[in-house]
Amino acid sequence: MTKPSELSLCEESKDCHHSCFLENILAKVGFILNRKCLYSYAPLCLINSIMRFSLVPTLDTAPPPSAPFNHRIVSTKPNQIRNFYTIYWQEVLGGGRFGQVHKCVENSSGLSMAAKVIKARSQKEKEVVKNEIQVMNNLDHANLIQLYAAYESRNDIILVLEYVGGGELFDRIIDENYTLMELDALVFIRQICDGLQHMHKMSILHLDLKPENILCVSRVTNKIKIIDFGLARVYKPREKLKVNFGTPEFLAPEIINYDFVSFNTDMWSLGVITYMLLSGLCPFLGDDDNETLNNILACQWNFEEQEFVDTSEEAKDFISRLLIVNRSWRMGACEALRHPWLSDSVLHHRLHTKVECGRRQYHISQSPS
Repeated sequence: MTKPSELSLCEESKDCHHSCFLENILAKVGFILNRKCLYSYAPLCLINSIMRFSLVPTLDTAPPPSAPFNHRIVSTKPNQIRNFYTIYWQEVLGGGRFGQVHKCVENSSGLSMAAKVIKARSQKEKEVVKNEIQVMNNLDHANLIQLYAAYESRNDIILVLEYVGGGELFDRIIDENYTLMELDALVFIRQICDGLQHMHKMSILHLDLKPENILCVSRVTNKIKIIDFGLARVYKPREKLKVNFGTPEFLAPEIINYDFVSFNTDMWSLGVITYMLLSGLCPFLGDDDNETLNNILACQWNFEEQEFVDTSEEAKDFISRLLIVNRSWRMGACEALRHPWLSDSVLHHRLHTKVECGRRQYHISQSPS
């Protein structure tokens, strides 16, 4: 018989709201439940299996709403966009090196869309935008922003995109009024992994993954969509690919060294994003870009900051398997989705319980004495 001490469960488990349900199940298969310890003639792994089966799902794995139109194969049209859409030039949804994104409405259907206005005067600049269009033509997934139409003029190309109104994920990280719990971060990262898995399956690298390029579907849910495929590339492993662009804080070491990139180049950026979501800190940020790049090459980072005190070991292990200099040792998207942090229902329940306890304590502290 196995010693009771070897199979004792955490004292916290006694407080779980499903303990009575578990007790009934365990009793039926020959387990004896003590007030402090759980004894068994069966392997502990069987207990874990029963617990996983009995737990009420606490992780929302449903995909975000699909675009309000079917996936399209788009090519640029020479027509004037104002003939078909009303663009609200004063309403800026976002912007960057390319130009700005404005809200617009299709006149014929009344559909709300986003108009991404990209400055493209030279033929080379136009080819870059057309590469983005070609990339998006190959990506049909709920976690990836969808392309509806494209219009070309002498000085720019305007992409008409699915409208997403919840703001950038980056805004949630820096919002002092929004408490980002580990379970929230987990839900975000799982969806980013889902999107990356599809991209990599279609042989496409994003190469500019960062919180600013991840949009929340709404301000009251944790559903997201990856955007901005302006730097994305079709990846053919036999044709060695090198790039020398990106956002410094999120660049993988191989990009800085102008070495060959691969699917796992995106996974490094995912590791940085995960670190930021869990702590609000950037692991490699220096006083300037040069110091940031040197920090990345040195790959010196840790979990010693106060912000990681309550972070699960599974989350730390997840990051540790991504922020590795040798890209071949990093997890790929499929492996990341199988990692316990993203797949273990018992862990998810524990994190959910922590959230609920935190809410109860907050309400108690806010109630009048």
